Amino acid sequence: MSDRAEAEAMFIQTEATPNPATLKFLPGRLVLPEGTADFRDEHEAARSPLAERLFAVPGVAGVFLGHDFITVTKRDAEWPHLKPAILGAIMEHFMTGAPVISTSKREADAAEFFEAEDGEVVETIKELIETRVRPAVAQDGGDITFRGFRDGVVYLDMKGSCSGCPSSTATLKHGIQNLLRHFVPEVREVAAA
Repeated sequence: MSDRAEAEAMFIQTEATPNPATLKFLPGRLVLPEGTADFRDEHEAARSPLAERLFAVPGVAGVFLGHDFITVTKRDAEWPHLKPAILGAIMEHFMTGAPVISTSKREADAAEFFEAEDGEVVETIKELIETRVRPAVAQDGGDITFRGFRDGVVYLDMKGSCSGCPSSTATLKHGIQNLLRHFVPEVREVAAA
């Protein structure tokens, strides 16, 4: 089947996320082979033809790309009006055959910060985030990545549906903080970066 015929036969599923301003779109195909990409405005979207196309839909406030999903955050518009335009933009993008990210080198994540003597603690924290936190958060259309560790505080970057989610503070404080404190006694607190 050609790419065009495949795109025309595309069935995109949608899922609600814990953030009422964000919907998760599952195009049934690979979106990003590795990593994630978070676009919070049209300027940031310039390196992604897919994100640019989605920001062209009036009412789109943010786009997050994962392995096999796309989350879109809205401004004031209502989902019944926005959803058809977003579905159309996703289908149109895949029909063109354009890359999801236009540059071969992805924008580097912000530099991590921690003291050298905390290296082992940081490795344990990162392993727990990779194996226990990120897979669960990806189910809800978001991502959480390690940013730093200082004075017993773990700093995490929340992306996709997690960014601005009403329950994100509870997720950080009750879920992730309790998990990390249980396995890593050096952790006192978890905070958004």
